[in-house]
Amino acid sequence: MDYDDQLDRALDQSPDIAEGGDRFEVPDPEVRQEGNATVWENFESTHDRLAREPDHLVRFLQSELGTSAQIDDRGRARFTGDFKQRRVAEALETYVDDFVTCSECGSPDTRLVEERGTTMLKCDACGALSTVPDL
Repeated sequence: MDYDDQLDRALDQSPDIAEGGDRFEVPDPEVRQEGNATVWENFESTHDRLAREPDHLVRFLQSELGTSAQIDDRGRARFTGDFKQRRVAEALETYVDDFVTCSECGSPDTRLVEERGTTMLKCDACGALSTVPDL
């Protein structure tokens, strides 16, 4: 068997990888109105997927949405006021850009660390250390 035959055989046996597929997908927020509050039903699975503390994400969203919020006993985030799914999704996208995705390599494999009294974003993929906005 020559090189071209071996290459063709290897390509035939390798799994197909979707073009432009991204292994990191942030779940879309599932929000609904409940009285004068907006309830984010899948908040718990979202902060788990982002590997961030729920309180950190809620503090950011309170600031971004300009409202008060709390996490209820079922792990859902409750925001005072009427917020459409699109607005919550935009705020979540901003959070991911600022506090999850590495600014150097684009990897989501990051964690928030304290460095000299400042919160920094440390990338486990490339080792970059970058500043994040204050909350």
